[in-house]
Amino acid sequence: MNEESLRRLLEEVATGKLPPGRALERLRAFPAAETDEAVVDHHRALRCGFPEVIFGGGKTVKQVVAIAEEIVRAGDPLLATRLSPEASAALAERFPDGTAVHEARLFHRPGTEPLPPAGTVAVVSAGTSDRSVAEEAAWTAIALGAPVERRNDVGVAGLHRLLAHQDLLREAAVVVAVAGMEGALPSVVGGLTDRPVIAVPTSVGY
Repeated sequence: MNEESLRRLLEEVATGKLPPGRALERLRAFPAAETDEAVVDHHRALRCGFPEVIFGGGKTVKQVVAIAEEIVRAGDPLLATRLSPEASAALAERFPDGTAVHEARLFHRPGTEPLPPAGTVAVVSAGTSDRSVAEEAAWTAIALGAPVERRNDVGVAGLHRLLAHQDLLREAAVVVAVAGMEGALPSVVGGLTDRPVIAVPTSVGY
């Protein structure tokens, strides 16, 4: 439940459309819900603008699914990252209306309420080896409600490949530059646009 849905809930109670008892049931999970596996923070969307994200690294399949069930039960969008193949398959089976992105090792399912509009995020990556990290960034932006434009394999070793996309770099709300350990791509992108540039180094390359 986000801020907008909470406001609507209070309006429904005030106008008599929703009995107080049913409203109390819907608010029961606030501010947190304790399960056998974790304490899920349902107030995070109110504080930070987006609900809790499940970091799958180090969690068992049972833990990931249990936390996901609590997030979905509250009507929040579900985003689980760094998933094992087994956890991804379990989430896909439990929530067939969601999307498992194997290359990015994540799972996404929209919530019951639309997210506020966001500007376009350009995700540019230097080479094929960076693509899994770039896809994780792209799908995270999608889960946050932002339209995404991807440009892959545009590293500075062939600068003309990047220069062909200068219009996108200037028009996007933000640019995420994903490159190997030499870190050259974000610096070049920063010299081509006045938009915020988020540099994401990856542990590949020289």
